[in-house]
Amino acid sequence: MGGVSQVSSSPGDSPFHTEPNPRDEARQYVLPLVVRIERSAPPARTDALETAARAVLLLLSDERAVGDGEWAQAVRDWEDARIRKVVRRARGSEWRRAEALPGITVNGKSAEVRVFPPVPLDGWPKDLAKLQVSGTELDDPEPPVGADRGQPVLWLNPDLEMSAGKTMAQAGHGAQLAWWALSDEERTAWREAGFPLAVRTADPAEWGRLTGSGLPLVRDAGFTEIAPGSCTVVADHPALR
Repeated sequence: MGGVSQVSSSPGDSPFHTEPNPRDEARQYVLPLVVRIERSAPPARTDALETAARAVLLLLSDERAVGDGEWAQAVRDWEDARIRKVVRRARGSEWRRAEALPGITVNGKSAEVRVFPPVPLDGWPKDLAKLQVSGTELDDPEPPVGADRGQPVLWLNPDLEMSAGKTMAQAGHGAQLAWWALSDEERTAWREAGFPLAVRTADPAEWGRLTGSGLPLVRDAGFTEIAPGSCTVVADHPALR
């Protein structure tokens, strides 16, 4: 479930890009996320999307991922190439083995997502490499309530059909773009508030306005499921409006 994705927010030397770039010659890294899906109690789709987005933010802001932290070099290597995220699924003993590896587990209302420091694209830990990427979908038992516009909202493209895992990766991209666009003070405020956010599908009539608003915009590389350059998410953080 999920897939490899890349996003683009600005031209030039950004690691988010869709055109050939010297960074492509660097060793490629990926950010692994694992969602717990037990047969008897799968998480709600929207909660899984939001939990994945918060997991990315918690990883980026963790003291181990910055400065001289133990994950910092891996994060720098990941950000210095094409930004990729892969979402896999686990249950039972698979989940317990994943939890034993260094990472951060984030709990939503019904979802559990564990995010790990970046790993080489060809160097996944064996307990993560064996987990399934595709084949499972998630649903919302009830339609999600309207988003609070006073909080950050990650708006999904209403014209795209993506698996739950692919959409979790895209939500993570949107959260990361918002994080990068904020000032240090705004990042601190968001982190101290517990990274509140919502993930919602945009109204088709609003999508054009959102993509032209200047807010951070995810453009997927098209490695899986959708066409290269597809706009998937707009990161609507109040501080960036």
